[in-house]
Amino acid sequence: QVQLVESGGGLVQAGGSLRLSCVASGINFSGRGMGWHRQAPGKQRELVAAIGIGGGTNYADSVKGRFTISGDSAKNTVYLQMNSLRFEDTAVYYCNAGRRLIGGTGYSPSDYWGQGTQVTVSS
Repeated sequence: QVQLVESGGGLVQAGGSLRLSCVASGINFSGRGMGWHRQAPGKQRELVAAIGIGGGTNYADSVKGRFTISGDSAKNTVYLQMNSLRFEDTAVYYCNAGRRLIGGTGYSPSDYWGQGTQVTVSS
């Protein structure tokens, strides 16, 4: 049984910061990348940030320089530090335990999703 439990969402004023956490159980990070995605009302779910098997990261252009993804394999936890938040960052944020990759060191999303945590940024 795979379970991803997210926390850290909430209401914050523009310019503020939040840190999201996602703790995984029933699965380990070996051979997997991890990612954060978000979905705003009326919008497609989009990739925000990902950390690959080798520790490399990538970000959506809209969050570069403001968000940082990190992982702690010993704790089976992935984090998303969000700084300088903007109104347009308002969305439900989901974590994903990526596909197990035989080759490669990147990230590819799987069907393992967290329940989502709401981030609301007031203008």
